[in-house]
Amino acid sequence: MTLGRKKYLFAIVCTLLFAGIVSAQSRRNAKGDAATTGTVLSVVASRQDKKTDIIRPENLNLYENGIEQKIKNFSYDPSPSKIVILIDNSETLQISVEAMKKAVMEFAYEIFEGDQLFVLAYDTHAEIIQEWTDDAKKMEVSLGTLRKKGNPYLFDAINSTLSEVLIPLMPGTRKTAVILISDGLDRGSKTPYDKMLNELQEQNVTVYSLQIPDRSGGAYRRDQPKAKVIMNQLAEETGGQVFPFEEASTAAKFICDELRKNRYLLSYTPADASSYDARRLLLIGDEGITLRTKTFQPPTVK
Repeated sequence: MTLGRKKYLFAIVCTLLFAGIVSAQSRRNAKGDAATTGTVLSVVASRQDKKTDIIRPENLNLYENGIEQKIKNFSYDPSPSKIVILIDNSETLQISVEAMKKAVMEFAYEIFEGDQLFVLAYDTHAEIIQEWTDDAKKMEVSLGTLRKKGNPYLFDAINSTLSEVLIPLMPGTRKTAVILISDGLDRGSKTPYDKMLNELQEQNVTVYSLQIPDRSGGAYRRDQPKAKVIMNQLAEETGGQVFPFEEASTAAKFICDELRKNRYLLSYTPADASSYDARRLLLIGDEGITLRTKTFQPPTVK
């Protein structure tokens, strides 16, 4: 089944409306509710000294294009995660199908209660492997349909993931991420790279990358960065991280822990900034605080 089917989208919406009623449990008894008026950023934050977990707005400084912004609210987000695992299954990818299956299953073992996974595989089209689930056994069975064929239309696959899987969940679903298992090569997408990246940033979707060895040998591509650079940019410019594919087990535990334990919502009303322009973001914390968020706020008027 491909992503374009309306019946399928309706089923997703109904399922998630029901799932939203269920309260997710965290591994710690922390609760928070951020004011979501104005502009909202998803932020990964932690204290290195561990003397306290509390991080307040006054511990942070936010800048847009070098102009300091007033932070209205900064609150821990305990909500469950909706995680899409997007797998490159094109024919020339330098990794076996069995290795890809094993990497995906690592996430099925590490998610927290309330979290759900959605698995897509792409070549020239994105294909549904598994709809939203937290059932590891169900996931293992569905991965039996994985196979390698065709060319990698990476940018189109991410665009379809956003428009047909994640955006329909919003604004009710606040915590979304894409786990990209790929080498970053795109051959033939109609979606421009910059447009795709801007949409990820606009929707506050965090990308974590499992980097597979680059089959292109670092070759330049017309009108887009090198494959490995794409994997780095997608992660770094959306507030995520890159991991080597062979460290999938470590990556799965780190990512699932981070999404549940260290995700915050920051809200502010942009000052001295034009909504017609992209604005570079810089978020700085007091000593001992580590932070990650997206690097740009795309134009709000397109």
